[in-house]
Amino acid sequence: MEFIIIFTIILLSALFCLVLKNRRLIEAISVAAFLAVFVLTVLVAIKVSLFGVYTPNKYFSLDSLGAILVLLISLVGLMAVIYSVKYLRVETAKQIIGFTRVKQFFIFLNLFSLAMFFAVSSSSPIFAWISVEATTLSTAFLISFYNKPSAMEAAWKYLIINSVGLLLAFFGTLLYFTSIKISGGFGFVTWNDLLANIQNMDPAIAKIAFVFILIGYGTKVGLAPMHTWLPDAHSKAPVPISALLSGVLLNVAFFMILKFKVFNDLVVGPAFSQKLLIAFGLLSIFVAVFIIIGQKNYKRLLAYSSIENMGILALGFGFGGLAIFAAILHMIYHSLIKSALFLSAGNIFLKYSSTKIHNIRGAFTALPLTSIIFVAGFLAITGAPPFGILFTKIIILSAGLKSFLFVSIVALFLTAVLFIGFFKQVTNIMFGQKPIEMPVEKEKFWLIAPPLTLILIALVLSFYIPPFVYNLITSAAANY
Repeated sequence: MEFIIIFTIILLSALFCLVLKNRRLIEAISVAAFLAVFVLTVLVAIKVSLFGVYTPNKYFSLDSLGAILVLLISLVGLMAVIYSVKYLRVETAKQIIGFTRVKQFFIFLNLFSLAMFFAVSSSSPIFAWISVEATTLSTAFLISFYNKPSAMEAAWKYLIINSVGLLLAFFGTLLYFTSIKISGGFGFVTWNDLLANIQNMDPAIAKIAFVFILIGYGTKVGLAPMHTWLPDAHSKAPVPISALLSGVLLNVAFFMILKFKVFNDLVVGPAFSQKLLIAFGLLSIFVAVFIIIGQKNYKRLLAYSSIENMGILALGFGFGGLAIFAAILHMIYHSLIKSALFLSAGNIFLKYSSTKIHNIRGAFTALPLTSIIFVAGFLAITGAPPFGILFTKIIILSAGLKSFLFVSIVALFLTAVLFIGFFKQVTNIMFGQKPIEMPVEKEKFWLIAPPLTLILIALVLSFYIPPFVYNLITSAAANY
């Protein structure tokens, strides 16, 4: 019942945004819709924590990891939509966008969120694939939101590369369907149907299928070398969309890989998927770290940081054991912190009208509150104490020391290099003399509150995890 209410609320919100002509009403409805959805997802997550997999009907099913993701989608979505109201008003005041563009933004933001909810909660691999593809279609417009040539190029690149990747994932999904024996038609195949018939799966086909799944959905995750769309898309999209892309969508795509990893491990054993995840994870960290060192655009800097963190996740799930628990916790921290970083980066963009690092000087003087949030986010995302990512990275890399010593040592070295490169870029932005003609004004509350809230939640979770969330994490770690 809760799923139907959540989907209905988001659809009605998108519909109201389409037909209404009052901007304040559109903004109010969008914020109210996401607030209601957040409350409902908390209730659903608590139910999953208490009673296990929640399956209200044959079309929807939510396990512990799915419950964590719907919490993240609703929380980051709520903060993004609250931030969007003021952000778009400033953009409108500068005559960068008009009312029509604002309507379109909120419509596609609602549809984007709806597609992610469907992907995580669908009980069918095919419906989940359709939903992930729907996120591509809904966000392609948002990436090209400003109609600049570079934004249009990024949108097309995003659309083409991800569509090809998801086509490979679809082929991999169909290969897993060869284990299903259905009479009288194809029927409605669920994740449970695949699990029940997994003994019929040919191990050779399972290996081929998982390679297609990993490359296909790995393209959406941004794992190297399929990552080439990600920096362009995340840097050209409006800041609230960048926060959702990096903070939430990458996790949704990773979730799809993990769902198939469970099947593959039952057929061919865990070693095959482990080696693949570790290889792609280490390559992703390597590529991201050495591009971050010379990066000249701070939104692209954050995008490459997302690639690095997806690589850390891949290592965690590849190493197995306690590393899986740490990887799920890392996923939560990354979603909150990276979203906060993108939203605070949006404040810098509004002030300086540039995403080039060499154009940004003296941010601490011009935007003191935003700068504090941004620096806190930098420290958190790179694993500085007291934030929890320090402990998740330590646990993940420690778990790999026994069986994958070389990989763990290289990953540890790369994360140290990343801190140095990231620190250099952040200090260039924060310090120095701000432009003389730039006034120091009071920062707008609704542009500060969302990223600050996300950072504070990440900090609290570093010391205290609510019991129902802890239950979800432990259950997910046991199942994946």
